[in-house]
Amino acid sequence: MKIIVEDRAAQFIKEEFDVKEDDAIRIFVKYGGESPIQQGFSLGIGKDAPKNPAVRTVVGGITFFVEEEDTWYFSHYDLHVRYDEKLDEIAYDYVENQ
Repeated sequence: MKIIVEDRAAQFIKEEFDVKEDDAIRIFVKYGGESPIQQGFSLGIGKDAPKNPAVRTVVGGITFFVEEEDTWYFSHYDLHVRYDEKLDEIAYDYVENQ
């Protein structure tokens, strides 16, 4: 599994969460919501410090990560985080990994 965060998405998150360089954003699983890969669950994001990260990437000086405990959600998928201009919010795309 890997995380790909588009620059525009990183900028949007930086502004929305008042994130500074060297801060970290956790992508986590939450109960409820909609997801094309896990019925009854969805993703959330928030400023947090990594404890046991399974995967991480750095974009614009910000670390984006998923904790080991949440990897089950992505079963055979990579996560692409992008900015949706029409909705003015973050969107997630799931790409089957090899």
